[in-house]
Parts: sequence; C-alpha cells; structure tokens
Amino acid sequence: MSAVELKKMKSSKTLYELLHNSVEQFPSRVAFHMLDGEEVTYREVGERVQQVQELLIGAGLKPGDKVALLSSSMPNWGVCYLAVTSAGMVIVPILPDFTGEELDMILKHAEVKALLTSDKLFTKLSKETVDAMNIVIRTKSLKPLVQRVKEQGEIATPSPEDLAAIIYTSGTTSTPKGVMLSHKAICAQVDIDFELFPINEEDVFLSVLPLSHTYECSIGLLYAYACGSKVVYLDRPPTAAVLMPALKKVRPTLLLIVPLVIEKIFRSQVQAKFNANPILRNLYKVGFVRRYLHRVAGKKLNKVFGDRIRFLGIGGAKLDITTERFLKEGRVNYAIGYGLTETAPLLAGAIPSKVRIGSTGPAAPQVELRIINKDPNTGLGELVAKSPSVMMGYYKNPEATAEVFTEDGWFRTGDLAEFDKDNFVYIRGRLKNMIVGPSGENIYPEDIETVLNSHVFVADSVVTEKEGHLVALVHFNTEALEAKFEEWKAGWDSKKGEWKAEWDIKCKAFDEKKQELMKEIMEYVNSKVNRFSRISEVVEEKEDFVRTPTKKIRRFLYTKQGKNTQVVAEHK
Repeated sequence: MSAVELKKMKSSKTLYELLHNSVEQFPSRVAFHMLDGEEVTYREVGERVQQVQELLIGAGLKPGDKVALLSSSMPNWGVCYLAVTSAGMVIVPILPDFTGEELDMILKHAEVKALLTSDKLFTKLSKETVDAMNIVIRTKSLKPLVQRVKEQGEIATPSPEDLAAIIYTSGTTSTPKGVMLSHKAICAQVDIDFELFPINEEDVFLSVLPLSHTYECSIGLLYAYACGSKVVYLDRPPTAAVLMPALKKVRPTLLLIVPLVIEKIFRSQVQAKFNANPILRNLYKVGFVRRYLHRVAGKKLNKVFGDRIRFLGIGGAKLDITTERFLKEGRVNYAIGYGLTETAPLLAGAIPSKVRIGSTGPAAPQVELRIINKDPNTGLGELVAKSPSVMMGYYKNPEATAEVFTEDGWFRTGDLAEFDKDNFVYIRGRLKNMIVGPSGENIYPEDIETVLNSHVFVADSVVTEKEGHLVALVHFNTEALEAKFEEWKAGWDSKKGEWKAEWDIKCKAFDEKKQELMKEIMEYVNSKVNRFSRISEVVEEKEDFVRTPTKKIRRFLYTKQGKNTQVVAEHK
C-alpha cells in the first residue's frame, strides 16, 4: 500500500473509526505481540474489543462514563483502550508507578465507574476504591475480577468533539492534573505523526515505555495501529538484561525511549570504556579521533538494536548534549521529539535525517509555535502553541485551564525556548524553575545542569538556590567513580603501608578525594557558564534522584531552599 493510500485510509476523526479502519484493512496481520507469548491479529483486536464492551454494558456503563486502565504493557492494553473509547466512554489510563494513595485519589477525582487492571497493580488499591467500582476486569484474561453492579448499559458511536481520555500527569512540581483529550485531538496526533515520519504495515515497534504515557500511547500504540504495524511487548521491566536479548530477537524498525535510557547506555558502554584507558581518554579529547571512536561505537550500538532501526525516537525530557553528540557522530538513526501530555503530545520534532544537536526540531506539521514575553537580555521567552491536538482543558479545574491559555487562545507550554534562523526550537528550561539572581538576573538551572551532566563523574544533577547562592546537588556516576577509586587505591597501596593499616583510614582518604572531586566539578562548571550562573557549592546526593513515572526528576523535592533532604526523606 502506498503512503498516499495509507494516509487516506488511516485519517480518522474518532478512535471508533481508527479501530475499525485497521480491522478492515489489516485483518490477518499481527497488531500486538507479547514477546515469547501470544500474538493478536487486527481481526482478533476487534473481537476482543467487543468482548470488553459487553462486560462494561453488563455492568451498567453508558457513554461518557469513566473507565480506568491500570495495567502493565501487554496486547490487551491496546484492546481495552480501544474498547472503551470506541464505545463512547472515557478512558483514564494511569501510570503504574503512582502510589496507592495517588491511585485512590485519581480514581475518585475522575469519578471512575469501572476498572481494567493487571493483577499486581490491582493490589495497590484500597478496598474502599474497589468497592466503588461497578466492575473490575483483568486485562490479562478480559474476565471480571469483581462485579458489583449488574444492569443494562449502552454504547454510542462517539463524535470527534467528544471527550475520549483523561490523562493524569505525573507532574514534577505539583499534584497530578487530569488532561482532557478529545477524539479529534488524539486522531489529529496520528495525522501529525504520519506527515512527519510515515510508517507502514512492514514496521515493527518494540514497546518499552509505559503505555499510559501519552508519548508511548499516541505514537507507539495508536499511530502504529492506524498504519498496520506490529507492536511487541515485554513481560517484565526493560532492564539491560531483558532489553538486549529482546532487541536481538525482535530487531525493531522503530523504538521509543526516554533520554535516561540512552544516556545510561552511553555512559556505561561507551564513555566508561574510553575513560578506563588513559591513552584513549586523552585521544578522546581530539575532535577527529572522538568522531572516529563514536562511529565505531555507533556501529556496534546499531547492531545491538538489531541493525534495522530507522527511527529511534527520544522524548519525554531533555537529552544530554554529550550523549546526543555521540548518537549523531555514531550515525545512529535517532529522532528528537518535544511535546506535552496537554498536546497529545507532539509539538516539534526532527526526524533522523534532520536532527540538530540541542534542538527538538522545528514545529511539527499542522502546529504553530511562537515565543512570548522575551527576556531582552537572553532572547528567551515562553513557548506557546496552536495545535489540532491541544487538550480541552483540565478535568474539573477551570482555574488551571485558564492559566495555560493566552488571551488569544494559544497553549502556554511553560517552557523557555528560542528559535534559530531556520525555526528549529531550542528548549532551555521550565519557566517555573527560573531563578532570579541577586541583581535581578534570570538564571536557568537546566542550562547549568547540562554542563554539570557533561562531566564524566556526574550521572545527574539539580541546581537550586540556597540563601542567595546557587547549589548543585549531584548524583555521581557510580561506575566512573568506582573506576577512579581503583586508581586512587593503587596510589594508596603503593605507599609504605601507611594506607594499608586500617580500612577506615582509606575510607577517610576516599572522602577527601571525593571532596577534591566536587571542587573540580565546581571549577569545571564555573569555567563554562556566565558570571551570575556560577555555583558556590556542590553537594552529593548519594541516592538517585526521586523521579516521576516518566523518569523526570521531581524537582520540587530538591528546591525547597535547603529543606530538600528532609522533604526527600519524607517522600521516600
């Protein structure tokens, strides 16, 4: 089928149309596949959708009723999503990493009447929450787990303007809010994706992100389903031990990941090997040598991915510049996307052939972007957008809804950005995170963190303000630090027994060396940032930063002006 025919076929206005178009066009092709497990064809998706709808109707559900989907990734996740939305009901997909208390709060706030859930996640809910449900259905077997209401409901064919989904964000700075997306908005996102990077029925996705994350749901599920592609799921978390053999077996053509995944691969598999060898470490600093080494490592990485990746989509957070330089110089077919849950999500994107280091690419097809309230000194301002996939608003929160739209109807992203001469977007940080310096300077902590994270011994960082000074909270790159420790230890052992006497003496020496290292990191950063962005202190965060379900650092836990340690301890 040609790209033109595919585009015409899959251009749906509702998820009802999207479901049935694909069932009719690709009945015998595999839609969803659990690795080493069941395969579900497009025809079988349609049959299972009907099965779920009959259960919901039998529990008295009607169009407009809310149905929560709390499940790990599996073929029936997509079945359940499409069953609810194509029946005119509203899906509430929930990220699995929310706490039990957060889940209870969300289900109550959304006025959920039915729940589709996997067994393990079901145990996180309180008895009170379960008792409020008309029915609870197991996603694995599509059979009732609990049914408290038996009466006849009904379904209806939705219209484009109808509410299709309420998605609760895993905000880094606030209580979760319910983003309302219409059928029209979600389907528009599929059109946007196709115009940006066409796919077809020969493509194979490997799904490793939570399906309740809008990024994975819109692109890795609905877009794939609309175009007849196959999506493969893992039956366990995508650790390196699970992911590596899966990539070899599936050999995906498309893979969506968050920056944290590829940054870890780069630091542990590429950067660590170069730094372990003193000769390579020095050669790595020479531009043309680094590019050659990256090309060799990139070729190996492509092989690890199955050697047929044509789209490695990276989104959900900012990608570390050092890692991105490796991907570009290593000739990996990576693509950068930018968006928000509120825009379903894509607003800007650069396909593999057009990426620019540090940029999220130009505005996506059908999307308009502009910058308001520019800082006269930096040229940075808030990025605002007009898109056919923008949300209807926040559920039961008109005040918050009003705050994120300009008077002329543009959506306020809350991100500080600038354009280059070709209108490529460069995101510099969150407006809420901006720190005002002692002389009124606007300081953007994410810019400083980018420099911090480029240091070989830094895994991640948060820059905050304490008593008028900038403080860098740093979580060390454990593997790099362990390798450095071996160097230090060799130096200690070579001395005349003075370091061999007691282990605690060595530990004290280690701490002293670490203090020197933190001073080195501070000097490194301050040599690369402007005067008013210089940090006064580096503080070690021994534990990894607390993150949202989508792997962003929960910044508000670390920016309480010196209270971060207590707040984090309470959160944990």
